[in-house]
This record gives sequence, structure tokens and C-alpha cells, in this order.
Amino acid sequence: MADKLNIRWMEETDSTQEEVRRHFSEYDNLSVAAAILQTAGRGQRGNTWHSRGGENLTFSMVLRFGEEGFPALSANKSFLITKAATLAVAKYLNEKGIACSIKWPNDIYVRNKKICGMLIENTLASGNIASSIVGIGLNVNQKEFPAQLLNPTSMTVLTGKSFDLVAELEILSGYLADSFKRVLSDGDTSSASQEYESLLYRKDTFHEYASCPDGQVFEGKIIGVTPGGLLCLEDKNGELKKFAFKEISYII
Repeated sequence: MADKLNIRWMEETDSTQEEVRRHFSEYDNLSVAAAILQTAGRGQRGNTWHSRGGENLTFSMVLRFGEEGFPALSANKSFLITKAATLAVAKYLNEKGIACSIKWPNDIYVRNKKICGMLIENTLASGNIASSIVGIGLNVNQKEFPAQLLNPTSMTVLTGKSFDLVAELEILSGYLADSFKRVLSDGDTSSASQEYESLLYRKDTFHEYASCPDGQVFEGKIIGVTPGGLLCLEDKNGELKKFAFKEISYII
């Protein structure tokens, strides 16, 4: 497990992503900004992340590259950050007795319910990743959710236990730091890619999807992900289709 990390807790902020962005020079590599309450949490596709104050983990981890952090990483390998982050959360949840899968690109699902979402934002310099802010929202102790959320769940719903958020963030941050070091510093990309694909939600079974933006519904089975992060599906005719983020939506 990684050495004790620098975790900065705040009572309230609009978004830990924005908090880090505003004070980026104050955050070293692998340091964390966490909030008891986020008033404007953000998710993928421009969605709002709903989280009750004091019940869940909402935080952002800083990744620096170059002299101040990890070895240089070319922009076309940025999906390695997603793989490392999702594998860390999956390992953490499995250690808690919660079997989960990765809904491409970076949601964590337990069966057909979402327990964790991520927002990974990178900055580039000369074709390389200069820094990354990995935002994570993990449903921990929340039992009731807004009606507009179709399929949420939480650690306490699944286990019947309540969790100490401060202690759990230290544990989860350690898993994340170890995973980032393994993939980005030690170069263990092959096994990380295999593990990521083995945990893919709906892999190797046919389900309905909708292509975006036309909304056309089709059946396909997920067979993998390209190194650049494209989702690979095979349709009923055996034709291979590849999708970038926002080009396909799951019908659940």
C-alpha cells in the first residue's frame, strides 16, 4: 500500500474538480481534495453528480507528470489513467465484499446499478499529459436517492453496514495511488489492460444499445476496448463496430 497521502478535507465546495483547478499549485502528485458536501458536482457527459452531504465520498486526486510526478505519458495513452483508476476502485470494493464491473469507460456497476462515477480531466503540453485531475464520486452510506436517478446503489445498501468516510477515503486513496504507480511508473500496462477488459460490464453477451446522436437501437456484444479507449462491439451479423465516448449509450 502507498505511503500516507496528503488528503485535504473541506466542509463544502462547488466541485472538488474546480477546487483543485483553482488551487492547483498547492496540490502535489497524488494529493487529494475531498468535500463533505459538493454543491455543483459534475459527472461525465456534462451531468450533475447527486450526492447527499456527509454520506458519500466525493473527491479528486491530482496526477502530475514529468519532474514533479510520473514519467512522461503521451496523450494517445491517456486511457491508461482510466484503467488504473477503475481497477483501483474495483479492487477496493471487492475487498469490501462487493463484486463489481466496469461500465465503459469509467463507471463502476454492481450488477445493473451504479455505485461510482468518475470525471477524468487532463491537461496537455507538447503532445503529452501534463497533469490529470481524477474526480470520483462513490456512493457509500446513502440509502435514498432522487427519483430521477434510475439505477443507483451504495455500499451500505449492498452490505447493510455503515462506513467511516475519513477512514475509507484513506484506504481507497491508497489503492488509487498504488494502481497509478503500477501502471504509470512501473509500466504494467498489459496486465492492467487484461484486468480492465475482464471486468467490463456486459462483456461477451448481447444487449441493446443506442447509437448517438440518432438514437438508432441495435443489439451488440462488447468484445473489448482499443488501446486508445474505443469500445469494440460485435453486432448480430458479426460486424465489428468501434465507438468513442458519447457515440453510444447503454439501454439498461
